[in-house]
Amino acid sequence: MVLLKILADKNTDEILGVHIIGARAADMIAAGVVAMEYRASAEDVSRMSHAHPTYMEAVKEACLAATANRPIHM
Repeated sequence: MVLLKILADKNTDEILGVHIIGARAADMIAAGVVAMEYRASAEDVSRMSHAHPTYMEAVKEACLAATANRPIHM
């Protein structure tokens, strides 16, 4: 089980931070670091392809939750 939360600016949707607890957290944090380095929005990351079935799908779900609260599997 993984708990993942994306913190995004309410006006610009720019990703400000990522919280990850659980298995493979060290691997998944890289996605958040790259997104913040390139000033990506949560919408940008949610539109990317994420491998299925993998823990990285949680990143997409958290970004969908951060943008208009529309996750698929939560």
